Amino acid sequence: MLAYLKSKVLEEVGKVVIGRDEETTLLLTALIARGHVLLEGVPGTSKTLLAKSFSRCLGLRFRRVQFTPDMLPLDIVGGFIFNMKSREFEFKEGPVFTNILLADEINRAAPKVQSALLESMQELQVTVEGQTSKLPSPFMVIATQNPLDFEGVYPLPESEMDRFMIRIEFGYPNQNVEVEILKRNLTELDLDVVKPVISNEELIEAFKVVDSVKASIEILEYVSKLAIGTRTDNRINLGASPRAAVQLVQVARANAALEGRTYVTPDDIKKLAGVALAHRMRLDRSAALKGLATNTSAVIQQVLDVVKPPR
Repeated sequence: MLAYLKSKVLEEVGKVVIGRDEETTLLLTALIARGHVLLEGVPGTSKTLLAKSFSRCLGLRFRRVQFTPDMLPLDIVGGFIFNMKSREFEFKEGPVFTNILLADEINRAAPKVQSALLESMQELQVTVEGQTSKLPSPFMVIATQNPLDFEGVYPLPESEMDRFMIRIEFGYPNQNVEVEILKRNLTELDLDVVKPVISNEELIEAFKVVDSVKASIEILEYVSKLAIGTRTDNRINLGASPRAAVQLVQVARANAALEGRTYVTPDDIKKLAGVALAHRMRLDRSAALKGLATNTSAVIQQVLDVVKPPR
């Protein structure tokens, strides 16, 4: 079932997005693992186009919010508005009350606006002035951001980075893919060609399939050793949290389900460790200046080389 859904999603997204099958598969993996995704890359690398195309494949409610420096938390979660007719304050839901929320250029908004999503992403609810409202289920945030060395951006706080199950980095396409992109853009792109291929019922069934995937105690010990390895590495100031380890196991279960297996293997962990852990970690500045490490992904790869997987 899941292999069929994967092929249909890749087919539909491929109608408008070229050369992003791996990124699309990771989005689907995070969706059925019930996690949130951060898409990071320079402008013009199809982050928003992929997010919108992927969302159209789902028979779910979808909202897009363009984050800007002058935004307020009210613009995301909603708030109480005075009704002149009833002479009472009424709660008006914000765009977060949806199934798929596209937070476009999330790091262009001020930290207080970014933090407005924390409760939504972790607890699937919103609390405004003491009133708590549940969000629709399922709920997924797909956020895009430009690299932090670009002007006019605010670094996401560590607490929010830890809420994203995976981060997908967008590089430039190779020449063959870029030529195909140029050919396709000779005519106007129409997202209407992307049709919904996953119903709400099928998505609920996919959740059940992922929940049935087994992760042995040896796999759990392996993940724990990897997380501890990131925390004890002298080049890292902030290592992988217990939440990061939990979400790595969950996304590995989803990957196993997409590949038709009922159990997690060490290869699932190795394949996803980079996208699930790297964005939650922080390099020690002195280590970076001394050239001991270039990025957290490189450190994770070295930790993977040191920690022996179970047989």
